[in-house]
Amino acid sequence: MYIIVAILLLAILIVVHEFGHFMAARLMKIDVTEFSVGFGPKLLKWKSKKYETDFSVRAVPLGGFCAFYGEDDTKGESKDDPRAFAKQNVWKRMFVILMGPLMNFVLAFCVAVVFFWCAGNMVPTGEVDPFISQVMASGPAQRAGMKDGDIITAINGANMLDGTAETLLNTISGWKDGDEPLQANVKRGEETLELSLTPEWNEDAEKYQIGVYIGQYIRAEIQPVSFTEGFRLAWDTCTYYSGALVDALKKLVTTGEGLDQTAGPIGIITMVADKVQQNGFRAFIDLLVFLSINLGIMNLLPIPGLDGSRLVFGIVEVIRGKAIPPEKEAIVHVAGMVLLFGFIIFITFQDVTRLFQ
Repeated sequence: MYIIVAILLLAILIVVHEFGHFMAARLMKIDVTEFSVGFGPKLLKWKSKKYETDFSVRAVPLGGFCAFYGEDDTKGESKDDPRAFAKQNVWKRMFVILMGPLMNFVLAFCVAVVFFWCAGNMVPTGEVDPFISQVMASGPAQRAGMKDGDIITAINGANMLDGTAETLLNTISGWKDGDEPLQANVKRGEETLELSLTPEWNEDAEKYQIGVYIGQYIRAEIQPVSFTEGFRLAWDTCTYYSGALVDALKKLVTTGEGLDQTAGPIGIITMVADKVQQNGFRAFIDLLVFLSINLGIMNLLPIPGLDGSRLVFGIVEVIRGKAIPPEKEAIVHVAGMVLLFGFIIFITFQDVTRLFQ
């Protein structure tokens, strides 16, 4: 079910992006030959008699496209056809191209505004709930069967979720040689376990430990949001995510930082499914906003095959006063798409490898 939810989220982002191109083209009276959701074999198809546009839903719901008449014509067969995309006014073409990423930003902002109005704002209370972020190899916790993400709710009957992490840490480190093993109540998803733990002395830390890293969930309470406050919170959220993504891209390009964490469609679906399963509808909305901004920013990068590259060609045309030959531009975009698909395949292979680790 959560995999389906994750695919639905990606489908929403893709449809909105391509719909931005589509509606802008209709507004500018530019012919659209096909509007497709997904890749691969067609599952559903129909044709608009008024506009001669083919609509389709395809088997692999991890992408989509809005194809304009004569676009990416590497052979130059439509170079003299007035309906061809390259024959349209450069400002019209740039508007149509820009509307795809812009719709992703609009979607993120509008969804965030409505969600804040309806669900309120999560405000930290200053309290935390500790959890096991990582179980170390060959330690007492691993031998007892503890796993990453487990939450220790009680030890020897004493509550460990009192709003601090210190109670849990002090209880473990307070164990003495000769004491009975710690009897821990552990929550793992919907399951509750009872595990027996015998701490071991750590010479470096000079205290007893069970071989885990402790993380902290920050407690928060929901506060109602006014009409104007909803806009402000949505704007703050979108600008924060945009800044974080731009900063991450800078580090990726300059130092390679984060390359090992790059995910393709499979990785994104897995991540979304896990987050939604853990945190519910609020996580779904948060990820929709984040990934929509991500899709908008990525498409504006000047990488051949993406919207950003097409905008660069449009800007060059405005500066030069004449267009680069359409067939030459098409070759650049087609080559870029081939490279992008190759990169996606490589990243997808990494995603699948991570699933089996």
